[in-house]
Amino acid sequence: MIGVDWGTSSFRAFRISPDGRITDRIAMQRGIMTVSDGGFAPVLDKAIGNWIANGERHVLLSGMIGSRQGWREAPYLPCPAGPRELAAALIPVPFERAQVLLVPGLSDADETGVPEVMRGEETQIAGVLPELAVESIICLPGSHSKWARVADGQILGYRTYLSGEAFAAIRGGTILGRMMADTPHEPAAFARGLARAAEPGHILHHLFGVRTLALMHSLAETETGSYLSGLLIGHEVAAALGGAARVYLVGGAALTALYAQAILAARATPIILSEDAAAAGLALIGAHAPWT
Repeated sequence: MIGVDWGTSSFRAFRISPDGRITDRIAMQRGIMTVSDGGFAPVLDKAIGNWIANGERHVLLSGMIGSRQGWREAPYLPCPAGPRELAAALIPVPFERAQVLLVPGLSDADETGVPEVMRGEETQIAGVLPELAVESIICLPGSHSKWARVADGQILGYRTYLSGEAFAAIRGGTILGRMMADTPHEPAAFARGLARAAEPGHILHHLFGVRTLALMHSLAETETGSYLSGLLIGHEVAAALGGAARVYLVGGAALTALYAQAILAARATPIILSEDAAAAGLALIGAHAPWT
């Protein structure tokens, strides 16, 4: 089987053996926003054509490729759901050289009924479900970070935090960003931001402090970006943790390390899981797929 994690900006493909092992992989900056005029089939064919020529006939796609801006919109499947439910809701897409199916995203709603949606993260979460024996909290850091509750092999529900996109917007489009030097991560400044997030005051008040601390030379311009990151992630963790004693993290190494630090600062235990969760999830869903 071939599994593809096709997002907004990136494309990752995995050749997966019947026992779930990754035997080959491809990664490139060929996300859906780089594809014009709906030309997804040629892009896919160019990327995985050699695997198909070598006998692969089943292709499973997940991520934003199943969104309104993607190849075909796959309706959201309501929580709770696990690999079997996702497999039962797969959507076919036309492709001459192989059978291609799309993984649907998942929907939920918060306590007041405001909708939640995810595409791609459900496959990553599915990939780590076998490692979790009891009800657990999983965090997937990113532009739109997801905090999901899982139990008994299913995703029970989740909440989304816009921290990553807020960081980019503040840095690129506000007066705070004008004071931020484009420098490497500053661990001490990040820790200082985390500590500030734990102090009294609304996040909007804390954000203005990024400017005033720099104006009064209490924060160097080389430190402001890391301080802002700590502030946003600290507020996110405080809101999402909900008294959990441990949090499982799935994602890229650099970002999960920052979230692990924030979770430790909040007196909980972070446990970082495999970066190949998407491939594992595609394998699990594919094992229940209605292939012909």
